[in-house]
Order: sequence, then structure tokens, then C-alpha cells
Amino acid sequence: MQALPPHAVPEISGVLKRHWRLVLYPIGMIPAVWLVWQGQHGALGADPVNVFERSLGLWAFRFLLVCLALVPLRRFTGLNLLRYRRLTGLLTFFYASLHLLVYVGLDHGFDLSVLWADMTHRYFIILGMSALILLIPLALTSNALFLRLLKRRWKFLHRLIYPAAILAGIHFFLSFKTLNRVSAPYLAILALILLIRFLPRSQTGNGI
Repeated sequence: MQALPPHAVPEISGVLKRHWRLVLYPIGMIPAVWLVWQGQHGALGADPVNVFERSLGLWAFRFLLVCLALVPLRRFTGLNLLRYRRLTGLLTFFYASLHLLVYVGLDHGFDLSVLWADMTHRYFIILGMSALILLIPLALTSNALFLRLLKRRWKFLHRLIYPAAILAGIHFFLSFKTLNRVSAPYLAILALILLIRFLPRSQTGNGI
């Protein structure tokens, strides 16, 4: 294989730096595509709908944790990846929406009576729906236009990610019904991030 000329590597790096969205957004979709492929080929086990639904929810929670962790990461390590908050936030919303769609469509077949019973009596469903509702205005305003229009109110609005994260964490815990090797590490990371967020600024440096 012929090696790239020396000037090509900086050029490729520059293109990726300028157009990282074209690369990272499709990469973020890979888990969803992989799960769909597994479902179509019978690779999701004896209860594929449940596995599909839970896996999408897990990916939503993973991206939520990454989004929340970017500011503490900069504060304690100096590594500035804040440009990816919008990316990880939108991927969180994308996977949470797919999680809901699978629950409504594949799990319950769009049976409105069953859905209504779930959404009014099952607490972990109520909490999950509430978390997703809080994410909707964040997803809709995650662009430069609303940043200019809302100005200081944009930052205040986007603090909704913290109550959404708390609701999502409780929903996540209740969906497992216990702490185990899957749920415990994710919940511990969420608790640590929130602890850093709500500690007095004098103990953690600049606020998130």
C-alpha cells in the first residue's frame, strides 16, 4: 500500500476538524443500525423486542453521561471537548426517542389503553417520559439560531438536562429493579457527575 504524502495527513486532519459533524453523527448512529441488523437476523435472543428496547435505552443513558461529563472533564483535566455537547445531547435525544418508539410500537402495538395505563400507574414509565419531555426543548434549541435568539436564557434552559438526568437515572434504576453489574457503574458515574455539579463552586472550581 502506497503511503500518503507528508502534506496529506495535515490536510485530512484539517478537513475532519472542520467537518467533524459529518463523521461523528454517523458514527453515533452505528449502535442503532447494529441493533436493527441484529433484530432482522434473529441475533437479539429469545425476547428480541425487550432486548432492542433496553439496548436503545442504555445507549441513550450512555450518551447522556458523556454529555454531562464534558464540563467536569475540562475542569479537572484541561481537556476541552465542549464542542461535542450538542452532538452527545442530540444523540441522547435520538436514542431516547427510539427507545420510546419501540416501547410504544413494538412492545405495545400502539394500544392506547395499555399505554395510558402504563403512563399513569407505572412510576418508572412516568419518570422516563418526564425525562424525555424535558429533553425536547433542549433538542429543539440546540442550534446557533436559538443560541442567538435566547441569549442568556439559552443557558438557563439547557440546565434542564440536570433534572432530566436525575429522572432518567431513577427510571434506569427502576427498570433494572436492583443494582447489578450493568446498572451500578452507570448510576455511580451519574451520581459522581451530579455531585460535582452541585458541590459549592469553591470546592470544584468554576460551575458547570
